[in-house]
Amino acid sequence: MLGALCAPGTAFAEKLTINAAQIKWFKSQSIGKPVGIDLIWRGGLHLTSTHPDFGGLSDLTFTSQNGDLAIVTDKGRMITAQLSYDATNAPIAINRAEIKRIKNSKGANLPSNFSRDPEAIDTIYRNGTPSAVRVGFEHLTRVADFGLIDGKPEGAAKDYALPSWITRQRNNGSIESLCIAPPTSPVAGSTLVILEDVRDQKGNNRAWLSGKRDGGDLSVKAEGGFRPTACTFTPSGDLLILFRDVGIFGFSMQLQLVPAQDVRANTILSGKKLLEANGGDVDNMEGLTTHIGTKGETVISILSDDNFRGWERTLLLQFEWVK
Repeated sequence: MLGALCAPGTAFAEKLTINAAQIKWFKSQSIGKPVGIDLIWRGGLHLTSTHPDFGGLSDLTFTSQNGDLAIVTDKGRMITAQLSYDATNAPIAINRAEIKRIKNSKGANLPSNFSRDPEAIDTIYRNGTPSAVRVGFEHLTRVADFGLIDGKPEGAAKDYALPSWITRQRNNGSIESLCIAPPTSPVAGSTLVILEDVRDQKGNNRAWLSGKRDGGDLSVKAEGGFRPTACTFTPSGDLLILFRDVGIFGFSMQLQLVPAQDVRANTILSGKKLLEANGGDVDNMEGLTTHIGTKGETVISILSDDNFRGWERTLLLQFEWVK
């Protein structure tokens, strides 16, 4: 792989070749057909690479309207790339990919495996323009912001304050989901953090919403063996939560919708199920984001984490939400 230096003071990035095999079928439906509730299947990609650090993709976010992506991995890497589409708006390739180490607050490489496990990422907008990304980490539980340069996260981490009950969680069941409410949301600008395996007294997953006016603790309703692995707000302000379950026959996933007006502190979030899938259609689904398509439609992207295991796959699936 060829190396390339980004802007002065930024991390060293390697060029990365990502092979993308197109996925045309989902739940026996071809591209353009309805699946689940209020969803249209738009196609997907099975991603592979020979780079030793490619894998463990935990979450993704779009950092521009041109298909620019930022993806965090279990090894403390940040992957940036551009997603391209064919004439039918189905995803077809990953271009201009780079991979680099995530930095700590001093601008140095994250020092140990304990501190290198980012699980969630979302884009911060200021005055309608992407300006930074916010990243949630488990094990050494914390949240940090990284500025954007030409659509790519760069530089040292800037710590984002969390309640002490969250930072005390020092395991892989802590922060798994993080998303930022858009201007259309009643809690606009607030950051929602959901913990994967920290429960309230009723057995629901604990969560926290930032903000002086809107902030406070809340929970996500437990769904049997399913656990929340990602969240994102739609452009209209509603909340999507991705759930995952693991059984003897493999992985299952659920996608739920929580109406915008129901997202508030001191409550239990319970959503409408838009999609459930298992078997060969899915894998270890952990990443979730939305963006506005070329025709003004809401596009949902779901990403799987292969955990650097040969029997798991890295899948990127896309759906159009027909509200």
